[in-house]
Amino acid sequence: MPAPTALRRLLPKPPLWVKPPLWVAMYHSITDPGDDPYHVTVSPVRFARQLHWLGDRGLRGVSVRELLAATAAGRAKGLVGLTFDDGYADFHESALPLLRRHGFTATVYVLPGRLGGENAWDADGPRKRLLDEDGILRIAEAGMEIGSHGLTHIALTEADDATLADETRRSRELLQEMTGDTVDGFCYPYGKVDPRVIHAVRKAGYRHACAIDPGPHTGAYALPRVHIGEDDTSWRLTAKRVLHPLRRRHPVDVFPPRAAQAGPAAVGAP
Repeated sequence: MPAPTALRRLLPKPPLWVKPPLWVAMYHSITDPGDDPYHVTVSPVRFARQLHWLGDRGLRGVSVRELLAATAAGRAKGLVGLTFDDGYADFHESALPLLRRHGFTATVYVLPGRLGGENAWDADGPRKRLLDEDGILRIAEAGMEIGSHGLTHIALTEADDATLADETRRSRELLQEMTGDTVDGFCYPYGKVDPRVIHAVRKAGYRHACAIDPGPHTGAYALPRVHIGEDDTSWRLTAKRVLHPLRRRHPVDVFPPRAAQAGPAAVGAP
């Protein structure tokens, strides 16, 4: 019996009325993971194998914008959201060529307040270059969705109201001026989210936002994601894929009824 089949038979099945949640993968940096205290780096070789794993199973990596639009249209089967936090310059150098080779897209969450800078928020580990304006425009032209990760990568749940407004609204304005495109997506630094922060993101004009494990806040503005790391081999990816519906049992519909009339409506992929 194939290992994935055996694993599925051992696990309890969710009720038939519960739609399986969207599967959104969370990446950060694609480069040599030799010095990686926060486990946010995946080597290009491992990343290539992970993309092959998706393709071999008939799955296609897409941006969050595309995933939600397909979900609303009932066409999300076989789609997996791919996201990249922090806007590292190695996305353009290492991740983009591999994504294009497979015909995949992704959402890249960048920091317009740190263009061309480095990951100063990480106390330990190596300094990593961040995308500058030219790099952001290049990956946008390649078909990737550009989202905001705030201005400077701070914990928004600890920010005062003025700072929160800048990190959400101002970052969106800067990215829209830069790319000439609407910025629909936001991603919470450190995955920290609460009702006040969600309200600020909605008020800033975003249509969706990614968290990590938002629990009761799960919805269009707090989409849960699965962390993908260097240790995620084919077996581990299979396990994460199978276990995901059991771990994410919060609200089925990520969009409230009124919002559903104008955009994506459901969280479950068929």
